[in-house]
Amino acid sequence: MGSFSIWHWLIVLVIVLVIFGTKKLRNIGGDLGGAVKNFKDAMNEGDKPKQLDQQHTGGETIDAEVTDKKKV
Repeated sequence: MGSFSIWHWLIVLVIVLVIFGTKKLRNIGGDLGGAVKNFKDAMNEGDKPKQLDQQHTGGETIDAEVTDKKKV
């Protein structure tokens, strides 16, 4: 009695389909997928500038002396 059988899940699925309809559920799934994709792109975008900075400098240290201390 504590666990749900396949028949319980099928009845719940039918009720959800009757209430929301297949088109609305399809739209919700597409919106959720788009949100996950945008989140992943944003996470990858945050890593790119760090990688570009390391490639741009080539990992070299610039050794220099400050001779003029004018504020701009």
